[in-house]
Amino acid sequence: MSQSGFYGPIEDSTWEKAKNIKLLICDVDGVFSDGLVYMSNSGEELKTFHTRDGYGVRSLLSANINVAVITGRQSQIVENRMTALGVTHIYQGVDDKLVPYRELLEHYHVSPEEVAYIGDDMVDLAVMKAVGLSVCVADGHPYVKQHADMITTLKGGHGALRELTDLLLLSQNKFETAHGMSI
Repeated sequence: MSQSGFYGPIEDSTWEKAKNIKLLICDVDGVFSDGLVYMSNSGEELKTFHTRDGYGVRSLLSANINVAVITGRQSQIVENRMTALGVTHIYQGVDDKLVPYRELLEHYHVSPEEVAYIGDDMVDLAVMKAVGLSVCVADGHPYVKQHADMITTLKGGHGALRELTDLLLLSQNKFETAHGMSI
């Protein structure tokens, strides 16, 4: 059996896991962005972010579902974008993502079953294996997809994160109120 979502059917087990999520942890490159790094002649790094993903993050925060970021790269662009979205826990330049993951569990007083993680590559696997709901974007590494509870239908940087935020809100009956809709 499966539940009906906006992006296609959702396995019952995934839907049930999504109901318990109180904290979403996100990778950045390949999830918030398309994974491409644009470099100017002067060495300036540029990234693109999808506005729908940003709206999804703000909707989660308005529904009292916390959001944090753990990324291997260091970028002022990421700091600026996440701060603008209201994300307060931004870990950059991280080699071992389990270290900030454990800090976040303690800070938010949540169990692993109450945490979702969305990633796209090998560096994300350790945390994906530790959380209650692991998600890989549609264009993520094939090996990582094999270890995910859910694979988005959309690609990283192209609405995949919004797909997950919508699932979390729908499964917890918070979708309409998080988007300011009257019931």
